[in-house]
Amino acid sequence: MSKPRETDLYPPIKGYLEAQGYVVKAEVGAADVVAVRGAEPPVLVELKLGFSLTLFHQCLERLKISDDVYMAVARQPGKRFAKTLKGNVALARRLGMGLITVRLSDGLVEVHCDPGPYAPRKSAKRQARLLREFARRQGDPNEGGQTRAGLVTAYRQDALKCALYLFEVGASKGADVARAAAVPRATTMMRDDHYGWFEKVEKGVYGLTPAGAQAVATAERVLGAG
Repeated sequence: MSKPRETDLYPPIKGYLEAQGYVVKAEVGAADVVAVRGAEPPVLVELKLGFSLTLFHQCLERLKISDDVYMAVARQPGKRFAKTLKGNVALARRLGMGLITVRLSDGLVEVHCDPGPYAPRKSAKRQARLLREFARRQGDPNEGGQTRAGLVTAYRQDALKCALYLFEVGASKGADVARAAAVPRATTMMRDDHYGWFEKVEKGVYGLTPAGAQAVATAERVLGAG
């Protein structure tokens, strides 16, 4: 089997557009594909075997010519491509472009989104969660741009406050930890033991594990003022 080429996408795209009444021609001006139907604005399509920043840049340039710009890429099997496709459909919508995939094995053409103005729907739930974490976060213990590994969250800060109390006082009732450490959900956090810092000594009483004792050493960085 010969290696796929960008030109392999053209016949299926041309046939798809012609079936909708367009006259289609390749390599007109800077565009890979130009389709015209009556007096309507031209439809421009850029062909690529896969997604790339260059493809998006090319399509942005074509938007200076027409509002109806599509990117067309070869469809690949598997979950990895499906995930990539989903993300790029969202990006194409945001940029006002259309996105088409072509399955080269049988020429199947799928339009995943059409060009048009982008009007995102804001998620009140996500915004509330973001602001809640912002308000609960003590100081500014992270560096912008760092990886998720080792990220300090408000939850981690609360867990460390509980660990600090246990380190200083010893095994205690959850209610006492909640009150002294100012962490209302202390009992639940110690029971869930997300970080492996706590151990149940008896009903309602929790102590600190060796890992928890080690975590206390990070208190200055995690809880320090930002």
